[in-house]
Amino acid sequence: MHITNDIRYIGVNDHETDLFEGQYIVPNGMAYNSYLILDEKTAVMDTVDRNFRDEWLEKLESALEGGTPDYLVVQHMEPDHSANITAFMEKYPDAVVAASAKAFDMMKNFFGTDYADRRIIVKENDTLELGKHTLTFVTAPMVHWPEVIVTYDAADKVLFSADGFGKFGALDAEEDWACEARRYYFGIVGKYGAQVQALLRKAAKLDIQKICPLHGPVLTEDLGYYIGLYDTWSSYGVESEGVVIAYASVYGNTKAAAELLAEKLSEKGCEKVVLTDLARSDMAEAVEDAFRYGKLVLASTTYNGDVFPFMREFINHLTERNFCNRTVAFIENGSWAPTAARVMNKMLENSKNLTFAETTVQLRSSLSDESRMQIEALAEELCR
Repeated sequence: MHITNDIRYIGVNDHETDLFEGQYIVPNGMAYNSYLILDEKTAVMDTVDRNFRDEWLEKLESALEGGTPDYLVVQHMEPDHSANITAFMEKYPDAVVAASAKAFDMMKNFFGTDYADRRIIVKENDTLELGKHTLTFVTAPMVHWPEVIVTYDAADKVLFSADGFGKFGALDAEEDWACEARRYYFGIVGKYGAQVQALLRKAAKLDIQKICPLHGPVLTEDLGYYIGLYDTWSSYGVESEGVVIAYASVYGNTKAAAELLAEKLSEKGCEKVVLTDLARSDMAEAVEDAFRYGKLVLASTTYNGDVFPFMREFINHLTERNFCNRTVAFIENGSWAPTAARVMNKMLENSKNLTFAETTVQLRSSLSDESRMQIEALAEELCR
């Protein structure tokens, strides 16, 4: 695939893995992207997952059309991108690897060598001349590893964005970009919003016409849409108005309360209501929704004086990703000593700029006239 006259796509599609990074469900597979820049000097941008070594090397050799690469640029050392550095360096003994100092430290850890005699250590605003293409390196620490760099090609106005602007899904899968990019972002990068904001400020100074990420499709049109979403996500802004009701229920009574609240919200005109069973839903998708919408209702039974384990896990996922700037409400259930609302509130005490609903719904085992009235009041409050 030609990205431009001089830039070739040499990545691979993975339809074998069921869990990316051992935890994220990828029903449509995963893409590991790699690129080749052809010029007086040739540069390869990152490698791919180890399971695709032979396929990737064959694609690279074909794209070189009898030539040999001069440089391997390593932007990110996570193994799904760096696993074939050794294979590349053995196959092309005259090639030089360009990466950040921290990346070379990681190469030593991963491969037992830091290529001291075949390397270029790059830092902020360093350049690599290929001919008509000049690569400028921009440091992106903690997006989402400390060694990350991104690379700007001034000739074709292309940003090689490492894991930025990536998404789940192989390139031969037809699916909405935003849905799987959002799930990817909040699952993997979401904790590092401040660092992404810093990188976006650097990127704003560049004339970018194409974005080449390490996962997902090359972005070539309406870049303002993608950059705008990344700005919203990384600043923890509300992307869409709506209410997410996330519940953890044992015998169905807390579920019934959550369903009744969803019904009341819809009756009162809330356009978007998302109902999520935390025991059965994809946790990453539940996290994605919590960051997408402006209001979140947490509904849990009391369990061992605490909250149900799926709710605890969910809130931990939120807080470790800097959940903030939202309205939060509680539904608690307890047959003899309800404590879930207090526990959930305590878990969120370090989250910034949360507005808590005045109404807390309390069930004593099952719905009653009193708890139904509380649900009515909470729906009214959330729909104002």
